[in-house]
Amino acid sequence: MLAEISSHTFAEWLAFRRLEPWGEERADLRAGIIASTMANSMRGKKGKPFKPQDFMPKFEQDDPDDEMTTATMMARLRAALGGR
Repeated sequence: MLAEISSHTFAEWLAFRRLEPWGEERADLRAGIIASTMANSMRGKKGKPFKPQDFMPKFEQDDPDDEMTTATMMARLRAALGGR
């Protein structure tokens, strides 16, 4: 894949995925919506409302305000592909 697309194109796909997630992350969101709806229907009136994110797994603890550099993205991709 790295030989086929430029780092700019790869960065665009990563940015697009952040805006319009697909795959397991999207499935986790759907499950979180259902779980938060169920939890909110059973909470007391003074309780804080649950959000779907409260029920979604967190695999990475990156700071959302940190911009990921192209070098970091490429390093993560290479690691995911077994160092290729």
